[in-house]
Amino acid sequence: MSSQSTKEHKEGTEKAYSFYLVTISSSRFSEFGSVSSPEEANDGSGKLMQELVISSGHKVTKYELIPDEPALIKGSIHRALESDADVVITSGGTGLASKDVTIESVVPLFDKDIPGFGELFRFKSIEQIGSSVILSRAAAGLLKGKVIFCVPGSPNAVELALKEIILPETGHLVKHACQ
Repeated sequence: MSSQSTKEHKEGTEKAYSFYLVTISSSRFSEFGSVSSPEEANDGSGKLMQELVISSGHKVTKYELIPDEPALIKGSIHRALESDADVVITSGGTGLASKDVTIESVVPLFDKDIPGFGELFRFKSIEQIGSSVILSRAAAGLLKGKVIFCVPGSPNAVELALKEIILPETGHLVKHACQ
């Protein structure tokens, strides 16, 4: 797509959007319990997500910290769907360990997958982590008019996902999610 047609395609999408942020970490939840801000949980990745969203001119509707439990992850997604958020970002639980159940909990809920997100995230991650990129199961999809991203929990992964992919494409994605 030429840069002119890309510009036209994104026309009218540059405004403030609302984000629902979820950190998925059993160890952090065990230590801090249910909290309403990443600062309360000493959550560096959550704090980074919040800072990047706000510094981009958007707002954070809610932050949640939950353990790696499928029912609680699905519950968080359902609460996000009932909120005024346009975009939901989960951080953590995307690895290959048996406790990593974010992908199994969230992806089956999608109305539509956005496979390009995971593909682009892994492509861009090669520069940082090399062939270890094969362990990443980052994913995204649409559910009931909202865009949902599942990103790894490391600060580097969060920064890469938000700065280089999610925030630049937020308006474009929300535009299509609501059609």
